[in-house]
Amino acid sequence: MESVVLNGRDLTLEALYEIAYHGRVVEIEPEAYQRMEDGRRVMMGLSREGKPIYGLNRGVGWNKDQTVLEEELELENQKIICAHALGFPPYNTDTEVRAMMAIRLNNMLIGASCASDELVNVYRDFLNHGITPRVPLRGSVGEADIVTITHMGMAFVGQGEVSYRGKIVPAKEAIEKEGIAPYRMRLKDAHTIMLSNCQGEAMTAILVREVEDLVKMSDLIFCLDYEGLNGNIESLREDVNALRGLPGQIECAARCRRYLEGSYLYEPHSDRALQDPLTFRGGFTITGSVVDAANYVKEYLRIQINSPSDNPCVMPGTDGLYVNSNFETTTLAVGVEMLTIALGHMSRAINYRMIKMSSSEFTHLPRYLAPRDGSSHGFAIVQDAFSSLEAENRMLVNPSSVDFFQVEGGIEAHASNLPLVASKAQRLTDNIRRLVGLEAMYAAQAVDLREGIRLGRFTREAYEVIREFIPKTAGLRGVCYDMNGSYELICSGKLLDRVGRS
Repeated sequence: MESVVLNGRDLTLEALYEIAYHGRVVEIEPEAYQRMEDGRRVMMGLSREGKPIYGLNRGVGWNKDQTVLEEELELENQKIICAHALGFPPYNTDTEVRAMMAIRLNNMLIGASCASDELVNVYRDFLNHGITPRVPLRGSVGEADIVTITHMGMAFVGQGEVSYRGKIVPAKEAIEKEGIAPYRMRLKDAHTIMLSNCQGEAMTAILVREVEDLVKMSDLIFCLDYEGLNGNIESLREDVNALRGLPGQIECAARCRRYLEGSYLYEPHSDRALQDPLTFRGGFTITGSVVDAANYVKEYLRIQINSPSDNPCVMPGTDGLYVNSNFETTTLAVGVEMLTIALGHMSRAINYRMIKMSSSEFTHLPRYLAPRDGSSHGFAIVQDAFSSLEAENRMLVNPSSVDFFQVEGGIEAHASNLPLVASKAQRLTDNIRRLVGLEAMYAAQAVDLREGIRLGRFTREAYEVIREFIPKTAGLRGVCYDMNGSYELICSGKLLDRVGRS
């Protein structure tokens, strides 16, 4: 595979996904080593002139008043690593941790830190040799992700555990097998490792990708559900949505029109309602809100993964060194919470559509979409199951970025909780996978009961994929098996593979 060349300036989310999901090899732009050397020269020169420098000749956190001599730096690095690797299980996925390493590596190449060449090479080598540190999911307050990502530093020096060749093994074992020596930290390497928001940023990057795929699948299932309803699709018209002008709404409407190409819904029908409830008539506008929120998050995420979080920071190309708060990430955390709220609207809309599809007065189909031969009760009690998920989703939508208190002697008096915010959004997204799967189960059953209708070009493909995972509802078969199959359907990604991801 062609490698991804990192330079600190133009890492895209697409390239990050190649590294994280597909193991794409990374290279470091040769000029980056000169930028890092320049940064080290500035920082070490000022230190030797007697300038107090946080994390180098002074301690970190509440110990910022403690002097650290140059000959003590290696020991100080070891003490910092041992004192700060404090996260709680469970652990981030390998995909997320690979994204973390790529983001932090890219940040260091800007030249604003005092990173050593050897340190950036360790990040590169761990990525390219498939050695993935075990990073606890919980513990960071997001200013930076200190207590969690320091576990990467533990792995670099040969302590702790890593994921390697499909197994969890001691870090020392994995690096020895790959011919990598345990890293000996110098300068301010330990502080450089932990002063990053790469955990929250990586989790957010993975979240956005999964949300975008889920929205596409949800729009597809929504269209099939609309065919099962015999709905009025005038609201999908291109000119109608252009008149409003909302980008996400326009995008989702266009996608739905594409999914429904050739559908009978484009033809007049005597039994069709003048207009449908908003969760049908405006279903694509709700996923459009998710798209708009995701695009906001992506805009700020692209900035953060290509900018330094180091404190203090060297101004590249100058001899300036300044204290800062560039590890602040509240804008991104608030954006993720906005995305979470939009997902909450999407969750509620799916639930309401399923409730309405169970009503024979609304659909003119059998109650609970039960088979006409009376061989089963159909989806009689499924509402209880997804109602419980909806209650959990309402809990997950509640904001967390404002939940903090001051620590480290009152110095760290603000936090964003980005990893927690992203983790809740990921959990919510997984719950919505179940709901989208359930709507697929409802939609396919409604289409079967409607009989003789012509499906759209891509909704027909969707129906066929659904029936590969979920048979028609009939006879004495536990509905729970179909519910499980519907979740497997969404997790598999086969819907998008069949109809195309574009």
